[in-house]
Amino acid sequence: MDYKKFFSDSINSLKKSGEYRIFRNIERIAGSFPNAKFNDLIKKENIVVWCSNDYLGMGQHPFVIEAIERGMREVGAGSGGTRNISGTNSYHILLEEEISNIHNKDAALLFTSGYIANQSALSVLGTKLENCIFFSDEKNHASIINGVQNSKSEKKIFKHNNIEHLEKLLKSVEITRPKIIVFESVYSMDGDFTPIKKIVDLAKKYNALTYLDEVHAVGLYGKSGGGVAEEQNIMNEIDIINGTLAKAFGLIGGYITASKILIDFIRSFSPGFIFTTSLPPAIAAGAIASIRYVRNNSELRKKLNEKCLLIKEKLLQSNIPFIKTKSHIIPIIIGDSVLCKKASDELFDKHKVYLQPINFPTVPRGEERLRITPTPLHTDKMIDELIYALKQTWKKLKLQQAA
Repeated sequence: MDYKKFFSDSINSLKKSGEYRIFRNIERIAGSFPNAKFNDLIKKENIVVWCSNDYLGMGQHPFVIEAIERGMREVGAGSGGTRNISGTNSYHILLEEEISNIHNKDAALLFTSGYIANQSALSVLGTKLENCIFFSDEKNHASIINGVQNSKSEKKIFKHNNIEHLEKLLKSVEITRPKIIVFESVYSMDGDFTPIKKIVDLAKKYNALTYLDEVHAVGLYGKSGGGVAEEQNIMNEIDIINGTLAKAFGLIGGYITASKILIDFIRSFSPGFIFTTSLPPAIAAGAIASIRYVRNNSELRKKLNEKCLLIKEKLLQSNIPFIKTKSHIIPIIIGDSVLCKKASDELFDKHKVYLQPINFPTVPRGEERLRITPTPLHTDKMIDELIYALKQTWKKLKLQQAA
């Protein structure tokens, strides 16, 4: 086999389809986010980032940076090992306590990312629970899909947020058989919410565990930033919650939180936890600071909501088509991978507005989009410039306007 030709043909096919991904060299400026610099290794240009997952700008907050610097001076750069072999530090323990507190759970377990947390927890649950069957929303994240697949357990996929279909599938399985319903609170591509209580009610009725991914919600919803489950007053009835430190909290790392016995079970049997180096303690120190700040400053969440409402209002006035959700995620559907990249390039090159094109496999073909993720730090002037740039781009590329 001509391996080089195979790899080259595969990449060329991606480029031709418009689905080839280009990583822009974006240099965030601490203290000035969402302002950043684009570095093409020849010159640097000022841009405004509109697609970051640093939803509250905590990745540059002085309170967080100071905590990381203090942690670095105290214990150095790395953890020195796995959690089992010399890699557990007091910062890890304190961070797990903070996480369990914000979700009102008994215990928590840190992982190196939200992806790894989902993959590891779901895989070990499906492997160890004999004859386990998963019920998974059709729009669940790749990490959930991968974790379920790795468990080699049977799975049934229910239509997105369709409670009737979920119940029909649950009814088809013996009541005593181990079951796990896996779903998200906010779906990152469409920005829609899940009817959590209805799913919890079904789980109780059919003897299933609930596994909720709050990655795009923790820090942003609820009185203390515990996520949509807290906002809907259903948090205590969820068996396992997955979250991240890499979005609203502005750092890196993921976690699950649940009862002590369930956390101990995953800690003891999950290869994805056992055999990997733990998070740098200084990062854990920064995460502790970030969680505490976000929990005690609801004004951040209020301001984010105000910015989102303002942008949606201006998009409506400008006839720019977007999915009208109540969340902080604002998807603008273009529906063609080539056009989506052209729109992104035009916004970036002409207007210094950074909105990354989102193509297959992140979204299905025909649903390609730009996704606006505002922060409390975007100014009204930045919002006006964004809307102007979108209007000019839509006009130049003759993109479809809202009906």
